Amino acid sequence: MMRVRVAIRLLQIQRALVRHGLDEYVRETHLFRPVRFLILLSPWTWFQRSRGISRGERLRLALEELGPIFIKFGQALSTRRDLLPEDIADELAKLQDRVPPFSSAAALAAIEAALGGPVGTFLDDFQSAPLAAASIAQVHAAKLKDGTEVVVKVLRPGMHEVIRRDIDVLHALAQLADRFWEGSRRLRPREVVSEYEKVIFDELDLMREAANAAQLKRNFAGSSLLYVPQVYWDLCRSNVMVMERIHGIIISQIEELKSRGTNFAKLAEHGVEIFFTQVFRHNFFHADMHPGNIFVQVDDPENPRYAAVDFGIVGTLQERDQHYLAENFLAFFDRDYHRIAALHIESGWVPRNTRVDELESAVRTVCEPIFNKPLAEISFAQVLLRLFETARRFEMQVQPQLILLQKTLLNIEGLGRQLYPQLDLWKTAQPVLRAWMRERVSPRTLLKRMRQQLPDVVQAAKLLPQIFQNVTRESAEGRFALSLPMQEIDALRAEIRRGHARRDGVLLGAMLWMGGITCLALFPWASLLGWGLMLAGTVVAIVRFVRAA
Repeated sequence: MMRVRVAIRLLQIQRALVRHGLDEYVRETHLFRPVRFLILLSPWTWFQRSRGISRGERLRLALEELGPIFIKFGQALSTRRDLLPEDIADELAKLQDRVPPFSSAAALAAIEAALGGPVGTFLDDFQSAPLAAASIAQVHAAKLKDGTEVVVKVLRPGMHEVIRRDIDVLHALAQLADRFWEGSRRLRPREVVSEYEKVIFDELDLMREAANAAQLKRNFAGSSLLYVPQVYWDLCRSNVMVMERIHGIIISQIEELKSRGTNFAKLAEHGVEIFFTQVFRHNFFHADMHPGNIFVQVDDPENPRYAAVDFGIVGTLQERDQHYLAENFLAFFDRDYHRIAALHIESGWVPRNTRVDELESAVRTVCEPIFNKPLAEISFAQVLLRLFETARRFEMQVQPQLILLQKTLLNIEGLGRQLYPQLDLWKTAQPVLRAWMRERVSPRTLLKRMRQQLPDVVQAAKLLPQIFQNVTRESAEGRFALSLPMQEIDALRAEIRRGHARRDGVLLGAMLWMGGITCLALFPWASLLGWGLMLAGTVVAIVRFVRAA
């Protein structure tokens, strides 16, 4: 049954592309060349074509007809005006908040069903005409009973079924790629689609979005960088959310911002600072930062402030990935290409047998030409091409868990390019990352981590005698067997290596401490050397412990 649905959906996609006159692009794609005669024979090619419409508008109309997943693809592309012709970029920008709305009657019915009564019971001055409409929801203006201005976000009807249909298509294509395409081992299409499936279905739960907004607001409480609207929990449901209305200028309205005397250099720098703060300090980042979701408050034009909306997609990182990413960024800032290559091998992003010197040379070739250049002087398309070539040469695997972060970084860079092309992305990000790394290895942070882990350590210690007794009994009876998948064996080996590194660090630190104490006890005149040895011992132990964490 699912195969039938997928086949029907693929025909619908083909029909939409042909009807809007995009079949010329389909025919030029090498994957479709063996079967392009089918497109030429299709009646849709002869009769159902959009005529007298620009190519950008045809592309936008096709994406709107195909639904939310395709619209989101267009939104992501629209943030990279440097990679698109101007006419196409202008049309795709309309997908950010000007998707055709669904009927106001349907929206009102959904809101009243969710809240359990007439809208007038809960809200005043509800505006039936939507303020904005996006791929999966639209928003209406209203007021609370106390006069507070709010927006009511309501999910489009039937979204779960529409998304499920297209996710099934993506799964089917990923399975075909996995089976017949040799590059699938490196690009991991099935894992990528599975990761995207979790993200898109999470976005359909507006209670989750409200919780994301509340968390982000706490993270930036008291900050002058980012304002997050207040959520009104009593009026939130899985398909309806009510939050404070934001007043500001949409970030893509560059001329309006100029007329207000906005300091674009500060605005661009603040955007980079917000991103790196979310990713590394908070480990909770807004991952749908297209211009339709970002406003600028210019009450003080010299110190503009961002205001964000639409928190359906947020990202987090595992501590291990967070650490490796930070180390990669800092190594890049220091032009330490050997360290970048070593980190890629340590993290498993490239095969273990990769030669460090060869990868180092390839990374240097890509990174050195763009180092310390403002965005205006970087050919991002050329950089991407070189990165793809490097990835393919060294069999670098796609990391599905990092895709959201990579997408967000592309959005941030695209926005920075529009706002202030002279922005030095690296110079702005470097202080934030270095401050985070210093904080990560500070004694206070280490003590906090030890306090958090202490109950688990105590509990594990209590269980050890029973575990030892069980293992001993099963071994004596010949029933003990150890079976581990290769993946778990590799993880165990890595943990043993980390344990050895921690042990060596502690032993070396203890030796330095003993040397320092001996100096203080036997040679009072060498107290400076004694204290120096003790300090060195402390630093060595902490550094080795953190690196092995």
